[in-house]
Amino acid sequence: MQIFDNLGDPRLVELIKDGRVGVIRTDTLYGLIAQASNIAAVERVYALKHRDSHKPSIILISQLDTSDLPQPYEPFLRSVWPGRNSVILPAPDAPDYLTRGGGSLAYRMPDSPELLNLINQTGPLIAPSANTQGEAPAANLEQAVSYFGDTIDFYVDGGEVVDMTPSALYRLATDGGVERLR
Repeated sequence: MQIFDNLGDPRLVELIKDGRVGVIRTDTLYGLIAQASNIAAVERVYALKHRDSHKPSIILISQLDTSDLPQPYEPFLRSVWPGRNSVILPAPDAPDYLTRGGGSLAYRMPDSPELLNLINQTGPLIAPSANTQGEAPAANLEQAVSYFGDTIDFYVDGGEVVDMTPSALYRLATDGGVERLR
């Protein structure tokens, strides 16, 4: 287990690209993260978290690629990203290990330059909250370590999370309509 004091440490990029699982502070709370394109790392996150195997995880992204999006989505996404807003979008071509059998995924573009830079270098990250199923999300590094200990490859100390409010959650309809779920 390694502990880092900031997201800019270049060793983090290599750890994530090597399929390692870690805990970092996102723009909303501490998250249990892994590279979304790494099946083994994603499955390890589910096992460590004891997460319902049918429940997809949030995907953190660093840029908006509008080439595959229906035209009505772009204005709304540009209005809420980057920020504390997660948006459920249809993902018919996404692999089952991410969608968990559903046809959609929740994405968020964090409002953190350091985190966006990390994601730019690693690719999208899954980032469910850093807690085991049924426990409160970790508010600080110590609480995350108490949940996961040495079973996690690395931790990044991002300080205390004061506002534990999760991101707003929206679902976009194919006609561009928006439904706020939380």
